[in-house]
Parts: sequence; C-alpha cells; structure tokens
Amino acid sequence: MNSSAQRWFGVVVLFLVVAISYIDRINIAVLITQHDFLQHVGLAASDRSGQGLLATAFMAGYGLSAIVFTPFCAALFGVRRSLIYGLVLWGVITMVSPWFNSYMELLASRFVLGFAEGPLFSLGASYIKAHFDSRESGKPNAIFNMGTGVGLAVGYPLVGYAIASADWEASFHLLGLLNLLLGIPLVLAFVRMPARYAAIPKPESLPAALNTVGEMFRGAFHTRHILTMTVLTAAFLSYLWGSSNWLPTYLKEARGFSLREMGWMASMPQYAAVLGVLLGGLLLDIIPRRRIPLIFVFGSLGVAVAVLLAINSTDRYAAAYWLTAASLCWGLQSPAIPSTVQFNAKPEHVACAFGVTNGVGSLVAGFMPAIMGVVIGLGSGGGLAAGFGSLVGTQLIVLLCGLALLRNGEAATRAVPGAAH
Repeated sequence: MNSSAQRWFGVVVLFLVVAISYIDRINIAVLITQHDFLQHVGLAASDRSGQGLLATAFMAGYGLSAIVFTPFCAALFGVRRSLIYGLVLWGVITMVSPWFNSYMELLASRFVLGFAEGPLFSLGASYIKAHFDSRESGKPNAIFNMGTGVGLAVGYPLVGYAIASADWEASFHLLGLLNLLLGIPLVLAFVRMPARYAAIPKPESLPAALNTVGEMFRGAFHTRHILTMTVLTAAFLSYLWGSSNWLPTYLKEARGFSLREMGWMASMPQYAAVLGVLLGGLLLDIIPRRRIPLIFVFGSLGVAVAVLLAINSTDRYAAAYWLTAASLCWGLQSPAIPSTVQFNAKPEHVACAFGVTNGVGSLVAGFMPAIMGVVIGLGSGGGLAAGFGSLVGTQLIVLLCGLALLRNGEAATRAVPGAAH
C-alpha cells in the first residue's frame, strides 16, 4: 500500500474537482431566480416544472453516463486520463452555454454536461480503493465527498457575485475557466494510480473492450448489497438534488431573503454538510464495520426531523438554521456510501459497481427537482413548503435501507465469527 504523501495529494485534487463540478451543477439553481436569464431562454418565472426539468436533464445524462460510460472510461483510459478528458468537456460545454438562446437548447446542454460528469465519483472511488485499504478509507472518502458541500457552499455566493458584478453570462464563463485552468493542471500534476494498475493491459480492439466492460458489469452486479445500496443512494441523492436546486427559490420567495442574503443563507447548509461529511468519515474509521449502517439510520432520522421543523417554523432565520441542521445530518451519511461499496466490491469492479449504484441513484434522484416543481406549482402560498416536505419521504427510504443493511450485517457476523471488522 502506497504510504507516500502522493496519494493524499491525489485525494485533495479529487476533492477540488468534485467542488468545481458541483458549482457547475447548481449554477442553474441560482439563475432561475433571474428575470434576464429566464427571458433569454424563453422560460416563464411561474413555470416551476420547466425550471425543475433543467436539473432533471442534467441528472438524466449524469446517471446514464455513470452506468454506461464509466466502465469504458475505466477499461480504455484509466482514472487520470478520464478525469482530464472530462474536465475539458465540462469547461467547453459550460463556456458555450450562453450561446444557447432557447429552452430546448439549454435543456440539451444540461444533459450533455451531466453525461460528461457522470464517471467522476466512480473514478474517485477507484482511486481511493487503489491507494487505501478498507480500514483507512474513511478519511479519504470524507475528503473526497466534502467536495459536494464545498462546491455548493462556494457556488451559491460565487454565482450570485458573478451575476451581481457583471451578468448571468459571466457565471458560465467563470465556471468554464475553473474547469480548464484549475482542474486540468491539478489532475496532471497529482492524480496517479499505483504501478500495478498502470501495468494492467488495456483492450486493443472494440470487441476486447466490450468483453472487458461485460466482465466489469457481471462483477459489479455480484457485489453484495448492490440493490440495497442503489435504492439507498437514490433516496440519499434525491434529498441533495431536490433541496439544492430549490433552496435559493425557497429562501428568496418563501422566506423573503434578498439576492445577496440568499447566496450566503443558501451556503450555510452546504458548510454544515461539509462538517457532517468530515465527521462521518471519522466515524467510519472508528466504529465496527457491522455498525456502519447505523449512520444511515440516525442520519436519515435527523434530516427528516430537521426538515419538518424548518418548514413549520414561523421565523425565517430559524427555518434556515433547521435546514442547516438537516444538511449536517445528511453529510454524516455521505462517506458511508462509497465506503460500503468499496468494501463489498473487488478492486477491478469498484468503478463499475459504484457506477451502477451512483448512476441508477442519480437517474432516480434527477426526477426530484421536477417532482418538487410540480408539487410547488400545485400549491398556493405554501407550495414551496410542501415541496420541501416531500423530501422527508426520501429519508424514510434511507432509514429502511439502513435497517436492512444493519440486519444483514448482524446476520453475517453471527454466521462468520470475526466478520465484524
């Protein structure tokens, strides 16, 4: 096992790449509050379903890519080259997005951007599996997944500042430059797989590549608890995408915060999520393996209770604080998902197994912004509160999956003494 600082530099770079990718994703969530942007793409301010569908299009492309494209990336290009090619695509697509002057063109561009970003988390999971064993995977998984919260926390005020200082087009240009001028040099400098991975021969023909990918898929679907983890991931990500895409609108319209206030208030839950991810990673390296599903059980309960308290609060600041608490509980669960998949999958199947889990989960979760848009549109004055209330259901599913994993883990421990760790 590589013990040099190089592997940690790679984890930090993956954290930064995830952060950049999440700023890309939530750019639209801020822009749909801007009249000039909506007018440019021909979208009505009252069309909540159409606004939510922009996020759903991204997640549809992301999910399909994570399932279908990830194995080809792992088999043909490897982690490092796949990340570089991905960053090039993200940067170019983001830079040219202001040229699209119709809703359908923008919708298509969000799908393509999602497809380009699809393999990211699976490639990161592969890197961590290659450099860290299961007993020390908690902290690198936590750092890697902290990019989600940091990207969202930085993204809301960054995009808001770009709009306030220049115009909505500037936000796309700024994010494109981040991908091209920051992400690519860092990956080139610090992300490298161990020598034993570099020595694995790559397929020399399309039939050979298809055969390799087929073997990856077969191995992935034989990974223990793959179905439960996929359902859990879908519900887990549904909360993230539902809340992050509608949070700016909720804070501005339902709670009366200004654009500048909204940017920072929307960042508070994301910073809390970062703290939660860090704490969750530390927990992973402390508690026995069979007890890890308890993180899902208590984390999901915390999210559900906090969301209910937020939407029923009469004070707008209290509502924001409760949503911050919900994000903290959500973040606690984040490192446990890749860690569980990494533990149960063989090294050569990690990318594909996590691609299936994350891809299917993302496809399902991608409908959450649109579903919330429908719920919000059907409601009157309390439509936004009803939309956020629907997120509680996602946490009930996480709770049930966590209990199932806990039961299976206890059964396995009784059947195989010493399996606890």
